[in-house]
Parts: sequence; structure tokens; C-alpha cells
Amino acid sequence: MAEPKERRNFEQALNDLEARVRRLEIADLPLEKALSLFEEGIELARECHEQLDTEAVLSTAKSSNRSADGPNSPG
Repeated sequence: MAEPKERRNFEQALNDLEARVRRLEIADLPLEKALSLFEEGIELARECHEQLDTEAVLSTAKSSNRSADGPNSPG
């Protein structure tokens, strides 16, 4: 199993995912290399999904807090 990698921001992870997809689409790769790229892509997709879920929860929480404070609260 690969070592844990440093957490990327969403844009970095998405760019890495897109690069792997491009390589799989245009390259005539050996099966083992293609499978490796595919597995890396799956992990990157999961990472992106988790980050989007986290941001959605945070955004919803902020929105709920503003609504609970009333229309005249700052911010």
C-alpha cells in the first residue's frame, strides 16, 4: 500500500485527477500502469468528494447560524 500523501486542496486534487484521466484516454499503456492510474484516480475522486462534502456541511452550518441570529445580525 502507498504511503499516506499530504492532503491536497480541492483544485490540486482535481487537477491531478484530470491529468490521470488524460493519460488513460490518450496513452497506449501497459495494463498494470493503466490499472495503477485508474486506482490513483479513484482515490483522487474520493478525496475531491470528501472535500466537497465537508465544504457543504460548513456552508450549511454557517447559513443556519446566520438565519438563527436573525436578519439584523452582522455578517
